[in-house]
Amino acid sequence: DIVVMVHPDYQYDPTLVPQIIEPILRDEADVVLGSRLKAGSALAQGMPWWKFVANRFLTGVENRVFGLELSEYHTGYRAFRREVLETVNFRANSDGFVFDQEIIGQVVAAGFRLAEIPVPTRYFPEASSASFVASTVYGLRILSTLFWYTLHRQGLRRSRRFDSLRARYTRLE
Repeated sequence: DIVVMVHPDYQYDPTLVPQIIEPILRDEADVVLGSRLKAGSALAQGMPWWKFVANRFLTGVENRVFGLELSEYHTGYRAFRREVLETVNFRANSDGFVFDQEIIGQVVAAGFRLAEIPVPTRYFPEASSASFVASTVYGLRILSTLFWYTLHRQGLRRSRRFDSLRARYTRLE
């Protein structure tokens, strides 16, 4: 089973679902992110310059913390193998956009495989309504998530959020 998440603002083309689940079906990944940056210039697609700069900065920090080389983490197009959602403690996450980054930390902490595919994105005023202030708060919350993930990974402060549920979960068939 595969769960696909698409933000409902019509920035992402839902007809690409077969492509985003393909790496999972081929058993090459457990989570697949649709990358706006692998699809070409996000700026040419209409991403505001300040969001582009913030995305590049946060992605660089996230790659460093998680030990990955993804082109971006801040996408609203994702696919998850069922086992991932049964294993990570996503119920401990926030209920805002930071949820998307918290679950990536959980996926990495649990040792699941991530992949990316290029996805084009549509930018228009109704879909790009996050203000500079709201985006700044989002960025600070991501940095906070990375801080707590690092403490957890280093064993300095365990976090229930990043603990796997594998030992506590019994699959119901």
